Amino acid sequence: MPEFLGPIAGFGVTFATMFKKPVTEFYPENKVPTAPRYHGRHQLNRYADGLEKCIGCELCAWACPADAIYVEGADNTEEERFSPGERYGQVYQINYLRCIGCGLCIEACPTRALTMTNEYELADDNRADLIYEKDRLLAPMEPGMEPAPHPMAENTTAADYYLGSVQ
Repeated sequence: MPEFLGPIAGFGVTFATMFKKPVTEFYPENKVPTAPRYHGRHQLNRYADGLEKCIGCELCAWACPADAIYVEGADNTEEERFSPGERYGQVYQINYLRCIGCGLCIEACPTRALTMTNEYELADDNRADLIYEKDRLLAPMEPGMEPAPHPMAENTTAADYYLGSVQ
């Protein structure tokens, strides 16, 4: 192609796209559903009786390349039991100002306590509100669940919880 035709070819692309209908999304009025495996906001899950799945092992914090997760584990007692194991996550924080949404924390969790939801609207006008504490991360209570702390279900062990046999 001769050198002088290069700019004319560029104008041809511009001219061809000038008459195409623009693609416009009317967000937030019309929200498009996300893909089923979309990585959105994190969620700390519970067992069927309401005990927390997090055992405070801090593996998610160690796996996070952005250092966005802070976990402080504590010991369960028979009077105050938050999870079926020996420990639970007393303090759990995720800093969404740092989180890159990679999902490595999900892969590191040995009890599937941490998963990601499809919720993607995490914008806020205050930096402090983007540091999610445990109360905002815990899954909502389902019917039949009892808020922790409470003892494990009768005649069960921590292994029964981890195997999924507690209803």
